[in-house]
Amino acid sequence: MTLTERLSYYANMTEKALEAALSSPNEALYPSIFKATRYSALGGGKRLRPALVLEFCRVCGGDLSKALPFAAALEMIHTYSLIHDDLPCMDDDDLRRGKPTNHKAFGEATAVLAGDALLTRAFETALDPRSTAGLPAETVLQAASCLARAAGMDGMIGGQILDLESEGRRIPQETLMLLQQLKTGRLIGAAAAMGCIIAGRGDDETLEAAARYTDNLGLAFQIEDDLLDIEGDITRFGKPIGSDAENSKATFPSLLGVQRCYELVRELTDNAIRAAQLFPDHGFLTDLANYLVSRDC
Repeated sequence: MTLTERLSYYANMTEKALEAALSSPNEALYPSIFKATRYSALGGGKRLRPALVLEFCRVCGGDLSKALPFAAALEMIHTYSLIHDDLPCMDDDDLRRGKPTNHKAFGEATAVLAGDALLTRAFETALDPRSTAGLPAETVLQAASCLARAAGMDGMIGGQILDLESEGRRIPQETLMLLQQLKTGRLIGAAAAMGCIIAGRGDDETLEAAARYTDNLGLAFQIEDDLLDIEGDITRFGKPIGSDAENSKATFPSLLGVQRCYELVRELTDNAIRAAQLFPDHGFLTDLANYLVSRDC
């Protein structure tokens, strides 16, 4: 498959898993929460994180059907973070993925609950005995623990609080690197790690190789995102251009300058490509790194 074909294949798998996860026999009793969660979780986004779960499982010789619940769980956690990130008490954004943000569509209270629902549904999905049947219990626990750490205080939440506390301040490059490693990089790293773990390759050597790829890819992805916030097209980017500057956010272009950011994205991408070569059949991982460095949305 080409890069586009495999991304589409993985996205379709993830979409079906999300549709199944975000349904319930009790939906008629409280339909608004299901509408709100599906509004943000379905039919949009790059599905980068679930694609990495599935691809690392594939290159490590695993069963994609066993990795799919963890891929869907990761996407639900990512989506919950976006819903909360857009709230008035955070970034106060009106547009996400080309449509009104969740709190604009459903109100702030429902948006908060929708995020909470996606977070808890994520672990319910990943730990469902029906989907984990056949996997060793220690494998399931290792993967779930990896996801929890990446989403929690020593991962995404830690990065988010650093982000909030850095608004309006000029912070050193080391702090910005840590902020983005936690806020964005940890979930991307967890995607690769969970794919390896579910495939039975949760050993330190394999996980370290996967981390070298995702550490570089995740940082390049975030710097490119910062550049798109300056130079992107709102109709393709799917969210307001210039919102980082409006919110006085610490970003790589504001700290390093645009030209140095482009150079750094290329350096990090080359590092990711070298790391990908440690895995068999690494064509997709290499192509994905090159694709992300040249994206315009």
